[in-house]
Amino acid sequence: MADTNTAVRYEQDADGIVTLTLDLPGRSMNVLDETLTRGLAEAVARIEKDAGVKGVIVTSGKKEFLAGADIEGLYKNTDVKSVYDMAEAFKDILRRLEKSGRPVVAALNGTALGGGLELALACHYRIAVDNPKAKFGLPEVKLGLLPGGGGTQRLPRLIGIQASLPLMLEGKELRADQARQQGILNELVKDGAEMLARAKAWCLANPKPVQPWDDKKFKWPGGDSKSPANAQMWAIAPSMADAKSQGNYPALTNIMSCVFEGGIVDFDSGCRIESRYFANLGVSQVSKNMIGTLWFQLNAINKGKSRPEGFEKSTVKKLGVLGAGMMGAGIAYSSAKAGIEVVLLDATAEAAEKGKSYSAGLLDKAIKKGRETPAGKGVFLDRIKPTADYKDLEGCDLVIEAVFEDRAIKADVTKKTEAVIPATATFASNTSTLPITGLAKASLRPDQFIGLHFFSPVDKMPLVEIILGEQTSKATLAKGFDYVQQIKKTPIVVNDSRGFYTSRSFSTYVMEGLALLLDGQHPRSIEVAGVQAGMPVGPLAVHDEVSMSLSLHVMEQTRKDFAAEGKTYTGHPGEKAVVLMVKELDRPGKKAGKGFYEYPQGGQKYLWPELSKYFPLSKDQLSQQELMDRLMFAQANEAARCYEEKVVMTVADANIGSIFGWGFAPHQGGALQFINAYGVDKFVKRAEELAAKYGPRFKPAAILVEMAKAGKSFT
Repeated sequence: MADTNTAVRYEQDADGIVTLTLDLPGRSMNVLDETLTRGLAEAVARIEKDAGVKGVIVTSGKKEFLAGADIEGLYKNTDVKSVYDMAEAFKDILRRLEKSGRPVVAALNGTALGGGLELALACHYRIAVDNPKAKFGLPEVKLGLLPGGGGTQRLPRLIGIQASLPLMLEGKELRADQARQQGILNELVKDGAEMLARAKAWCLANPKPVQPWDDKKFKWPGGDSKSPANAQMWAIAPSMADAKSQGNYPALTNIMSCVFEGGIVDFDSGCRIESRYFANLGVSQVSKNMIGTLWFQLNAINKGKSRPEGFEKSTVKKLGVLGAGMMGAGIAYSSAKAGIEVVLLDATAEAAEKGKSYSAGLLDKAIKKGRETPAGKGVFLDRIKPTADYKDLEGCDLVIEAVFEDRAIKADVTKKTEAVIPATATFASNTSTLPITGLAKASLRPDQFIGLHFFSPVDKMPLVEIILGEQTSKATLAKGFDYVQQIKKTPIVVNDSRGFYTSRSFSTYVMEGLALLLDGQHPRSIEVAGVQAGMPVGPLAVHDEVSMSLSLHVMEQTRKDFAAEGKTYTGHPGEKAVVLMVKELDRPGKKAGKGFYEYPQGGQKYLWPELSKYFPLSKDQLSQQELMDRLMFAQANEAARCYEEKVVMTVADANIGSIFGWGFAPHQGGALQFINAYGVDKFVKRAEELAAKYGPRFKPAAILVEMAKAGKSFT
């Protein structure tokens, strides 16, 4: 007996085992939209009425099991009661399924995330195919949400409060073997056929199963919220989370509240509590910011929104990397990880070998964590050939130059490389500031010259900024875009400009921090303001990390370039602090062991006590909000200018580039979304106030003034 007319296929065999196959029409992946939820509700109602049903298997007709909630529907919903009712309706289906009196098995053929895992947790037994690519977890926090289908109640009751909290607070996605080890999955099998056979066998062998939380003898694994074992954790966890998030991510507090409060009441009451906290987040500005950017805009980028059409997908088989320093070594590692043969070239064989050893070090750490094997390390390292001989670049599809930020050096390596690589090869520069059009003048084929700006450390940073020179062809852009995706990174596409988009906009953050220091603001207040605003670290610490000597070099190079072009260079007020720290005080940053911070060997860094001697404190200390506004408005306004000048061409590239490239407050949804959420008209008014107080650098971008008059926002 079968019914194939809905998104949930209902098939019952001769033994009374019903298989519910989730297969949402017109979608490559199952999501919990209205159609699928209705199909599940109808299937559960049918099971409840049919005494002949002896067991239920829930599986998927797609490659993956179930990705989660219908984000689009939630994003559009601004009514708190409607969001609450939506969570309650889904929970009601799951509750009826697990209390139907029949054994229910989740047969997980692939990834089960968010609502997908919550559905699986509502089944009495979970069997998964041991697929290394499948992921299991509750990652809602990454979109400013919490699990709203009972996840905050079932998971802690299944594996314990202390084991479950990190999974939800960090949004961890586990492999099948990890999920089995944690006790989330009961069994792993080799393929789909075995999975379904085992699911049926379990149903027949366990005719009257009861969920642990419905058992009268239920005891919380590791204790409930009142137990002494958890008391210490509850005493410190909220303050630790707040210190890390600065209160910018209400989902963290709401998740902990769900688990804590759920741990002192019965299961059904805990579910009602969860729905209330979920509804609170579902309509919040933070979740709207994060969903809009980190879901819709990121997905659009990854689907190739900025890639030119009409060009076949390409793959790089052999890559040349010029320069085996930190950046070059990182590019070599990320490329070899994707299976690409890499030639790592430096001035000496020793320097090239040192660059290769960077990969060896990362692989050794992976081996310690069980993510790599010694044999796998050997295969990986065999892909990287260190050399000082340009002839080894023969046959490269792509060459990326990652040498010192000096035009003459870059021109020299470009010419030497083009003498040996194929005529069809693409040449890319990893420069972070020098315009690509100027660098391409050293090339015999400027149409095949492009910028691929990586971020440090390359193995961890997810973004690559692709820069188009004036003569870069669309075919070259397509190849660059494909390579970035080949190494599993996110590409944004920008037009040529000094500093491009990310370096240009990011520099305003660190330079405004220095301007505040020169204005006599307390360095600790400046650093705290940056973190409170949602940045990863304070502006002074960032400047130490990137090295002030490099900043000085870029400033001097820019000044020379302006002079050569007959232009007047108006520097940022903060530049005075760079000159003082590097030239007069010999404190260029972390690499030298001394900058705005002291770096004691084996100890914690701390702000240099002598700072107040060279940057005297003002009697007028600004409020933290004023400090935060100066740091955030400087960045957002510059991002708007870049959009106005068509340096960055799409709102998605601007927002994702700001979050992934320089760590712009993710809870704000990116630099342009920060303006949207603040209100364009209010932003313009506040920017004009800041400009009147602190100078013309805060004058709102012309595009913002026009948008404010027209009542528009960035879309």
